[in-house]
Amino acid sequence: IIEGVPAGLSIDEEYINAQLSRRQKGHGRGGRMKIEKDQVEILSGVRNGKTIGSPISLMIKNLDWKNWREVMSVGVNKSVDKVTLPRPGHADLAGVKKYDFDDIRNVIERSSARETTMRVALSCICRKLIEDLGISLCSHVTAIQNIESSFIFGSDDLADKINDRADSSSVRCLDVDAELDMIDAIDSARKNGDSVGGQFEVIATGLPYGLGSYTHWDRKLHAQISGILMSINAMKSIEFGNIDTIRNQTGSNVHDQMHSKDGKIKRITNNSGGIEGGMTNAQPLVLRMTMKPLSSLVRPLDSVDIDSKEEKKAHTERSDSCAVPAASIIAENTLAFVLADAVLDKFGGDSMEQLKKHYKLSAKF
Repeated sequence: IIEGVPAGLSIDEEYINAQLSRRQKGHGRGGRMKIEKDQVEILSGVRNGKTIGSPISLMIKNLDWKNWREVMSVGVNKSVDKVTLPRPGHADLAGVKKYDFDDIRNVIERSSARETTMRVALSCICRKLIEDLGISLCSHVTAIQNIESSFIFGSDDLADKINDRADSSSVRCLDVDAELDMIDAIDSARKNGDSVGGQFEVIATGLPYGLGSYTHWDRKLHAQISGILMSINAMKSIEFGNIDTIRNQTGSNVHDQMHSKDGKIKRITNNSGGIEGGMTNAQPLVLRMTMKPLSSLVRPLDSVDIDSKEEKKAHTERSDSCAVPAASIIAENTLAFVLADAVLDKFGGDSMEQLKKHYKLSAKF
């Protein structure tokens, strides 16, 4: 359920399903992708193809649910085998300690990255809102394990074209040579019952000046973005702008100098990644995230039974050998939540007609 969306936003199930389909692709995905064919159903908040200002509720059915009816039964089921071997890297051990569980299955199901399916579906409503204002989102994979893409985003690159190129690659990489090496790395990990992580870049273009705030610490845009994107499973870092330059150069070489062109203030570089003082500065917003190798391994790691305290191999679950391409799609869409909130906070409006009028009148670029 999502609320606070203005009336009059055109949205349909096909638009949402297109993003759900993107999320399920990528070299290295596991068995679940063969089971689930995610399709959304809009239950409320939309009439005749447009939002009506009330809360919007969506539903996505898990095709796999019937296989877990007994295991996850609401009623008492004493015959279910308990999971007692926590997996290193997961929420398993901390979760059972936190809630005094004797069955790790409670933690496994709730902490699953499966929740990102609905996260993407709901974010599509926010994505459509900002797209209608001329703001575009895209992403691409910059590294798998230690293999790095040579592609560098330029301010003249179009988001739609970047996504089209990235989506045509099974690892969403824009460097053909690196793409092949990434595929080999994933295949090698899968063969060995292992997993690999990596890094991806998310970009938003068409942003006006002043989304976010410098006057309130908790309204700084990069802080809000970090909070929501770092809540995606397996994320270990987020960085804004050109970190190599920021880390290695002096201030005179880092800060984005200005010049005048056609009566407007322009930037020579975008090392800041489109955010200064917690606000957008009308440059493309550029961020990178690092994802760890997935923790569910076909070849389990050493563990300790929470009941017997015996040293054994960890519990095994169905898993991907690499989900970095999928994670880039999740982060790309999840970013829309923060951007839509920031747009509505600054420009306001109970309907899309009002919002567009306010935006046209006062948005600065």
